[in-house]
Amino acid sequence: MRLSPAQPLAGILEPVFAIRTETDLGIGDTEGVRQMIDWCQRHHFHIFQTLPINETSDDNSPYNAISSLAIEPTTLAVTPEAVPDLPSAEFAEMAKPRLLAELRRGRVNYPKVKALKRRLLAAAFRHFLAQHFNRETKRALAFRAFLVENADWLSDYALFRMLMDENGNHPVWERWRAEHQTPARARTWLLALPEARRDELMRRQLFFAYVQWIAFTQWEAVKAYAGERNVFLMGDLPFGVGRHSADVWANRSFFDLDWSGGAPPEWTFKGDPFIEKWGQNWGVPNYQWEELRRHDFAWWRTRVGNLHRVFHAYRIDHVLGFFRIYSFPWPPERNAEFLPLTPEQVAARTGGRVPGFKPFADDSPEHRAANQAQGEAILRVLIEASGDTTIVAEDLGCVPDYVPPTLHQLGIPGFRIPLFFREADGTYSDPRRYPRLSLAQPTTHDHPPLAALWETWWRNVEAGVDVENNQRELGHLARFAGLDGAAPPRDFSDRLHEGIVRAVMASNSWFAVFQITDVLAQAERFNTPGTLSASNWSHRLPQTVRQLDEDPSLRAKVEMLSQLAQTSERVLGDSAEQLPDTCE
Repeated sequence: MRLSPAQPLAGILEPVFAIRTETDLGIGDTEGVRQMIDWCQRHHFHIFQTLPINETSDDNSPYNAISSLAIEPTTLAVTPEAVPDLPSAEFAEMAKPRLLAELRRGRVNYPKVKALKRRLLAAAFRHFLAQHFNRETKRALAFRAFLVENADWLSDYALFRMLMDENGNHPVWERWRAEHQTPARARTWLLALPEARRDELMRRQLFFAYVQWIAFTQWEAVKAYAGERNVFLMGDLPFGVGRHSADVWANRSFFDLDWSGGAPPEWTFKGDPFIEKWGQNWGVPNYQWEELRRHDFAWWRTRVGNLHRVFHAYRIDHVLGFFRIYSFPWPPERNAEFLPLTPEQVAARTGGRVPGFKPFADDSPEHRAANQAQGEAILRVLIEASGDTTIVAEDLGCVPDYVPPTLHQLGIPGFRIPLFFREADGTYSDPRRYPRLSLAQPTTHDHPPLAALWETWWRNVEAGVDVENNQRELGHLARFAGLDGAAPPRDFSDRLHEGIVRAVMASNSWFAVFQITDVLAQAERFNTPGTLSASNWSHRLPQTVRQLDEDPSLRAKVEMLSQLAQTSERVLGDSAEQLPDTCE
């Protein structure tokens, strides 16, 4: 399958964890993704987009993973049907109906879901060892081949995960025992242990490798399943990696731990005093680009290669970071300490370092040229490593004027979010004038869904909060939907909803993608940036995939979107392979 700008497409964005099915274990999984692929096919949506599927830490953020190379085990379908090594009797014993009923209610209960899937996968691994590993079975040979093919990252990752267990599942490797804080020390320590203890720990490493074998096997099968149905599976590549990840632990020289990457202050994030004053401090370490270049970007090539295995396309989160990254000389845990300070007071406390862009601010022609050259060079590496996988770039925020033409030159679509693309008078730009090389999307996972945004503006008006500005925003969105901007409806009506969807679907963009919450006019959001909350990354749709077609009100919204996809000619014929590969 090949994607081409000559054929515009419509799609759906839904995080894997949010998918609900009748048989899941309290979180969306690869079986749920299959059902969503079938659902997309029925309704003429050719893109199914997810958030990152990398293994997460205890905050469950897909953008703060403990590995940029390993797949999150909770995304796996862990049933005897999906994992051949899992005995039905052990599944029934562990996944009791009462527990499953509890896990399937409401939001994702990450501690219990992770514990259950860990136990089930451990049971499958024990059976695999007993029945296959030391025999020349087909499954044993397939697993051994996986170990060899992925040795460049898998051995370090498996060692890291075993050491996490040994250190009370603590994700901060800097607080581990001294002999565990580097790969070399850890392997020396392991070899010095008594044989029985060493064998036990090596089996545990093998378990984590086994889980990744199951993970890549399932996700590769899902990609093939989607391709057979003319649905393109789109993943996500976070710009940064977690400071306390296996990546940083195993490749210390590739990262600058003295600086924490983020984004500058933006007008869209009102209400958070730190973000308004200083910007977003994500806590991801900066990259040592020269060191990565000396190794021919091997780590990046492996990372992108793993995405290529399981997705037809991927979105680069914060592509601006490849050109220059807004950086803080302190980790996010110290934000409160620095919030009240002036830049001069910050400099006095940090030895002269203050938040700003690295490697350079765009404050001179020379610095701008250097930033542009760096971003272009890195993106060329990613394109080369991606093969036939399509790249889309999230280029929102404080965007230097050299970024859009660079992306266009490289054939990489950028983003068009109506809220961010306006005329001089504040009205939303006409989506019919969006560049073809773009992805149009009403909101992202970091924004309130349209229904929530509309309700917030109205509540602010009714409460007398910033009335003029909120009324103006209501008018702008109403006009974008083809309604009277001077008299916007109080409620997020079907007419308003359809008007917004129609406008985005009629855009000139290559892709028109809609968050599932915007498709269904639901107000719950997936993430609130700059916050640490149990509500982030845990919202699940109230309905199962099957119920999306059974509920009359929801079915009507889906059918409206589907019809617009067809009338706007965002649909494929019988064969995606026959598409031209030229760009308008």
